[in-house]
Amino acid sequence: MSYNEAGLHAIYQVQFKKIIDKHSKIAQIGPTNIDWLICIFILIGADYMTDLFIVKWVFAFSPILTVLVLMIFKNWSGSRAGAAGWFVALITATLFFGAHPVLLAYSQVKGALLSLNVLYIIWAALFLYNVVNETGAIKVIGMGIERFSGDKSIQLIIFGWVFASFLQGVAGYGVPIAVAAPLLVGLGFSPVVAVAVPAIGHSWSVTFGSMGASFQALMAVSGLESAYLAPWSAGLLGITAYLCGIFAVSVYGGWKMVKHSFIAILIVGTAMAGTQYALAVSGMWTLGGFGASLVGLGSGLAVAKLKIYNQTSPSQPQLEMGLWWALSAYLILIAIVSSGVMIPPVKAFLGQVRLSLAFPEIVSLKGYVTRPGTGKGINLFGHGGALLVYSSIISYFVYRSKGFYKPRAFKAIIQKTVKSGVPTSLGIVSMVCFAMIMDHCQMIYILAEGISRVFGSFYPLVAPWIGLLGAFMTGSNTNSNVVFGVLQQQTAELAGLSTALILAAQTTGGALGSMIAPAKILVGCSTVGLSGKEGPVLKVTLRYGLMITGIIGLITILASFII
Repeated sequence: MSYNEAGLHAIYQVQFKKIIDKHSKIAQIGPTNIDWLICIFILIGADYMTDLFIVKWVFAFSPILTVLVLMIFKNWSGSRAGAAGWFVALITATLFFGAHPVLLAYSQVKGALLSLNVLYIIWAALFLYNVVNETGAIKVIGMGIERFSGDKSIQLIIFGWVFASFLQGVAGYGVPIAVAAPLLVGLGFSPVVAVAVPAIGHSWSVTFGSMGASFQALMAVSGLESAYLAPWSAGLLGITAYLCGIFAVSVYGGWKMVKHSFIAILIVGTAMAGTQYALAVSGMWTLGGFGASLVGLGSGLAVAKLKIYNQTSPSQPQLEMGLWWALSAYLILIAIVSSGVMIPPVKAFLGQVRLSLAFPEIVSLKGYVTRPGTGKGINLFGHGGALLVYSSIISYFVYRSKGFYKPRAFKAIIQKTVKSGVPTSLGIVSMVCFAMIMDHCQMIYILAEGISRVFGSFYPLVAPWIGLLGAFMTGSNTNSNVVFGVLQQQTAELAGLSTALILAAQTTGGALGSMIAPAKILVGCSTVGLSGKEGPVLKVTLRYGLMITGIIGLITILASFII
């Protein structure tokens, strides 16, 4: 019996005595038969409860359940709920899963290293977005698109689907909804539609958007390379792109408008899905979401000129900034990322400095072994975050040389980046750290084994739902991949399923969770005067989000029978 089991045994012996004393004082007789049964159960449970699989599973699930309850029913933020989940994981791991101080210390160092990997991209992406947005370029890009067509379905496709996806590719984290929603309101759409459409439309691009931060997290927690994960991930997300386009249009005009815009959806969806797949499987996954949406913008503008969609657009005021100048930061980003990924000498030069730590073998008091190795290393100068920083700096000086900034613009850029980045960072760090505790104490393995036992060969049907739940719970596909990625991986291995397929379903479901994440809905509603009235929007996005997730689940299980 380990020290924690012995302690638990002692606790129940005390409880046994209290029950006897209580009833002896009240009735001057020994305990009733029911109390004796309770006592016997407690004492036996003290010795054997940690050996019962169902009990182990419940304890292993308790940190995740804590986060779910606090966020869904108590409306806690991701950072607060993540901290509570971390605390529960710490206590549970120590009392029931054999965690000791050395194990906990190593798990948290690994968690910190993994967090830095993801936060590097997040902060750099937010910095680039604010460098561009402070010039008014985002507004210019939107108005430039509007000039091409007055057809409502095309406006929904370009703004709510393609442009929102473009914003996800360069920034993410609520920006697509916050920026696209006011533009749609300005075009005459209701506030509910204006928020719901980009929420649905952008979700397919989340995994490979923001320089692939979510995909980076999936690779980090699974230990698998992009060459293995990318094909299935890009494939499922490509199918999702079509579905997001269809349902984004149907929010406003139902199936009649879907029928009217079907050619446009087919052309634009194929352009985006195909581009994302090509970039992902070629190793340029950091550009997957951005490159796909950029090609989508081009194809969308071309489709807008087709006879059936080429309606007269209202006259627009003269723009102070040309469209190409507005897009210059993203053209710079393409050039830098392409050079860093595709030109071997540049790639080798940027990859000379790498931050990594070696970890020894760690054994829990329960005998669970964590193999030795290095944590997820950070390529300091060749990392996706570094490439974003280079692009941001160059873009800033380009915009400044053209006089596009107001006085003290750089201070405003920094302040807005910090304001957006801090809450996200706190949530990610807490989620990552409690996920690492669970991983080092076999808690995730136990969860995976339990799910595998229940669903068996039908597990692919539920895999995307787990990803959806994670994103809904945390507001982030990145967090969903961190919390559930290893669970899904281990479940796939136990069930004899394709790990690449199951992890693809995980990140696809996590991406779809972005459309129903309360935090993102709140951001969007705040920009169109719906603060405090988020319910109707969530009702719309939840309906379509569940429908798309169900379709992806069916596709996943069909694929599992084939491969």
